[in-house]
Amino acid sequence: MGQLNASTFGASAFQEATGVSRETLDRLTAYETVLRKWQPKINLVGPSTLPDLWRRHFYDSAQLLPLLPDPARVLVDLGSGAGFPGLVLAILGVPEVHLIESDSRKAAFLREAARVAGVAVTVHNKRIEAVSGLAADVVTARALAPVADLLDWAVPLMGPQRVGLFLKGQALDDELTAAAKSWTMRAERFDSRTDPTGTILRVSGIARV
Repeated sequence: MGQLNASTFGASAFQEATGVSRETLDRLTAYETVLRKWQPKINLVGPSTLPDLWRRHFYDSAQLLPLLPDPARVLVDLGSGAGFPGLVLAILGVPEVHLIESDSRKAAFLREAARVAGVAVTVHNKRIEAVSGLAADVVTARALAPVADLLDWAVPLMGPQRVGLFLKGQALDDELTAAAKSWTMRAERFDSRTDPTGTILRVSGIARV
């Protein structure tokens, strides 16, 4: 499927694009309702993206699902913010999802959104560096930091598979060049379906130089 850029992309279009069940769509709709309720109090997403929430945020997150390693039982999402992509992937069926968010208000939102959506996640209201004891099959992040920093944070939280899945922007080439000074990895790129300037980066075989 090519990029989707229609501002009318809503819940029904999301269901058509992803093939999710009615129950899953209902969970995501409940999540949407909570997000819209909390948005005036906490700047969870860019206000200009609210009319296009299902494409810019829900589908942007869901497009990672087929790129997850198999199996992907434990997922850690760095800097979860409003829950993209981690909470969406939990609703879509990833069995064990850990959301790391240092902002207490956003962590409270994540707990409430997960409760209303009826999905079990673990919210870590800490700085990423303060979290330990996890062995993730995959670590995700969206618009958080350069690749080198993401790997510094992600690798201590990874299990043997060491797979990272990151939503990145136009600076990716420069970020990979910088990361190569400290890390070796296999880097795969996939075009974003929601952002013509975006790339999904999947890294594996990660090792420090």
